[in-house]
Amino acid sequence: MRKDFTFAHVGKHVSTESLLKLIDGVSSQYLFLYTSEKQPEMSDESVMRFIQAKEYSGASFVYSDFYMSDGGKVSVVPNIDYQQGSVRDDFSFGDLLLFDAESLKAVAREVVPGLEFGAFYSLKLALSRVSLPFHLREPLYVSVKEDNRKSGEKQFDYVKQKNAEIQKEMETVFTDHLRRIGAYLSPRTQNVDFDADNFEFTASVVIPVRNREKTVADAVKSALSQKTGFKFNVIVVDNHSTDSTSQILESLAAADDRVVHIVPESETLGIGGCWNVAVHSDKCGMFAVQLDSDDVYSSENTLQKVVDGFYANKCAMLIGSYTLTDFDMNILPPGLIDHKEWTDDNGHNNALRINGLGAPRAFYTPLLREINFPNTSYGEDYAVGLRMCREWKLGRIFESLYLCRRWGGNSDSDLSVEQQNKNNAYKDMLRTLEIKARIAMNKN
Repeated sequence: MRKDFTFAHVGKHVSTESLLKLIDGVSSQYLFLYTSEKQPEMSDESVMRFIQAKEYSGASFVYSDFYMSDGGKVSVVPNIDYQQGSVRDDFSFGDLLLFDAESLKAVAREVVPGLEFGAFYSLKLALSRVSLPFHLREPLYVSVKEDNRKSGEKQFDYVKQKNAEIQKEMETVFTDHLRRIGAYLSPRTQNVDFDADNFEFTASVVIPVRNREKTVADAVKSALSQKTGFKFNVIVVDNHSTDSTSQILESLAAADDRVVHIVPESETLGIGGCWNVAVHSDKCGMFAVQLDSDDVYSSENTLQKVVDGFYANKCAMLIGSYTLTDFDMNILPPGLIDHKEWTDDNGHNNALRINGLGAPRAFYTPLLREINFPNTSYGEDYAVGLRMCREWKLGRIFESLYLCRRWGGNSDSDLSVEQQNKNNAYKDMLRTLEIKARIAMNKN
């Protein structure tokens, strides 16, 4: 085995010109590219293990798990396997990737020209079209931790205004990738005719809940306080709570007949399964509108705005915006999450690149009954959103419609690496399925 290799630094955001110049200057057989400011530490044995994996796998490039040094404390950071749907520009390969020079030079012409920030992302997607990268599940180097933010703080980087120019480039790169693999879809123009006439209620606020005794009453009362020109109810699917949540809901239902308290027969339901119970209930309205059991609507006009939005857009799904707060409703950074990266022309394509579509989400119930949610407690809404926008129009409201409260018992304020990996792998799988479905759709 030859040991002809070099190391080079490439920023996470790099221009086409500088990346192509780097590739053109490679004279070794193998190239280790690192994205951290400081070159990771690794042994000669680790170098050879990387090269061995590259030669044995025949993959387009190789990445591995690694050790993270954080103030003297060293821990193993696992990565996840790459699949066809691992197309997020923030997919974590770690800080070190191994390429062979021949493959790099062969795909260099497919890097989107004129980029200031997205060339490395374009290169990785181009290589993945040749063959998927190989994940070596061994920690082979040591990096120094550079980003000390919690997971709940990092997850909104792609909606921050200061990153808008970068994100626009990433969308351009990703759209080019979809075109090359046959998964690009033209703008969605199929309107939805709201011709269903068998609904007692125009809208239902749907609240799945389990063990939220501190917050569920606030959520239900927020829904009940809505001022509308139509008839609505609040369907709360109580997923076998073991605290006082059930008693609180029983009391609320006894005081107001608009509260529909459902305890499902099955004890194997996730949030998606609870949604399916609500949507298939004969009490469900023509539009099913989301409200999490931790959260509250931002005003008494939210529900009216949502229903008006459906009729204005003639869409299958409508998504609003929300404001992050603490338990006492004090605004937390970054504040408003409005997903203004969405465009009517390309949002349904770009949705495959980002990790969420926003909230609150609302659906035209007859279509949702055909699609159904996957029975999971993470990504279930994203799965439905991808399926909806594959075929139908999505509507957006860019003003804040509810307050998303982050508190000590909140499930996503700071996740372990293992939980982040589990969540990301699941959404990558959803993207894989959706990409395959869109490729098949384009062939028909």
